[in-house]
Amino acid sequence: MPAVLIHGVPDTHRVWDGVRRHLMRSDVEAWDLPGFGTPRSRGFGSTKEEYVDWLIERLERVGEPVDLVGHDWGCILTARVASLRPDLVRTWAGGSAPVSAEYVWHPLAKIWQDPVEGNRFMDELPSASFAKDLMENFDVPADVAGDMVLRVDGTMRDSILKLYRSAETVGAQWEPELANVSAPCLVFWGTLDPASPVGFAGGGAVRASRVVELDCNHWTVVQKPAEVAAALEAHWTA
Repeated sequence: MPAVLIHGVPDTHRVWDGVRRHLMRSDVEAWDLPGFGTPRSRGFGSTKEEYVDWLIERLERVGEPVDLVGHDWGCILTARVASLRPDLVRTWAGGSAPVSAEYVWHPLAKIWQDPVEGNRFMDELPSASFAKDLMENFDVPADVAGDMVLRVDGTMRDSILKLYRSAETVGAQWEPELANVSAPCLVFWGTLDPASPVGFAGGGAVRASRVVELDCNHWTVVQKPAEVAAALEAHWTA
């Protein structure tokens, strides 16, 4: 069975490049969510439910349960998939985004959720200042931050706004079903994450058989790729 890696916001499959270089297995796929480095199909509205449905449909085509991994929004979406369709998931791993009714969205998410302020932010978004924010507030390396913001095109901006506006109460909506997750679960989290505090790692996600806390910021898969890869390899072979 393959391993499938799902990115978050504002990322594409490239965010997993460092982790993949440290993995021993060759059957690893990193998928782009619609609108994030890849086109959206006609009529796709970029809501959280549509992304979950898209993931389920694509996982069904794999034909066997997968080792499913998500970071940031990828964590939220894959946890939802594991709760709705446990038959599609052999193991689950994720981090840096809780599915919890107690979680309060970070300031930038609140801007994106506001119809006026969110649209203004995206319309006026200067790449240089956005990259600087990623570097200064999230410790993203300069080259990675620069590459990230260059990929935030009009489609991604619209997808981000629609996703966040569909998800103001996602924790309250989706947390109860996490009890249905039957796959072995690993949670990996940065202890310095200002957007998703590490306190949610143990209780704000699915019930994890193992929680790995990493001495880094939000982008664990960029800042600690070797450690994330090692945790995943151990999880998959346990």
